[in-house]
Amino acid sequence: MDGPDAAGPAPLADAVAALLPALGRPAVVVPAAGFYRPASLRLEHGRTDPGARYTDWLDTGALTREVLTPLWPDGSGEYLPVLWDVARDRAARARRRPAPERGLVLVPGALLQGIGLPFDVVVHLRMSPAARRRLTPPDQAWELPAFDRYDDEVDPTGLADAVVLADHPDRPALLLAGRFS
Repeated sequence: MDGPDAAGPAPLADAVAALLPALGRPAVVVPAAGFYRPASLRLEHGRTDPGARYTDWLDTGALTREVLTPLWPDGSGEYLPVLWDVARDRAARARRRPAPERGLVLVPGALLQGIGLPFDVVVHLRMSPAARRRLTPPDQAWELPAFDRYDDEVDPTGLADAVVLADHPDRPALLLAGRFS
């Protein structure tokens, strides 16, 4: 579930994961933020650099190695729920967990497409630039140029399998795309 924080990808992933067991598909949520790089790398160009937010925060190699690859059909079936504790800026020291049988892993986060992550399905939470400006907290407004760049360079709406219009996160609207239309 790809989208800016203002769109609420983590709460939406939690809500979807809570509904899936009733449909016979247990689910776990592994937030991408648990695979951010250490502050020394993530903030090398300053705490409010939108270019660094766009390219330097997520450790895509670790997310692939510790979560996605182990859950492929020939993988170990065990994933790491979090690698890095951003608040304490140190390793989280989490233990591997077995994936639920016939289960789904939901990875909510921002700026997840166009960087080679091997997701089976991508749901993009689309927000217009005006909605992002309106709903992004003032202390995160410095991130807005990263999302504008992402829209221009990656076209996440065009790449996604499904798009949720999230200009009003309390009233999301599903727009089916790709293989689901």
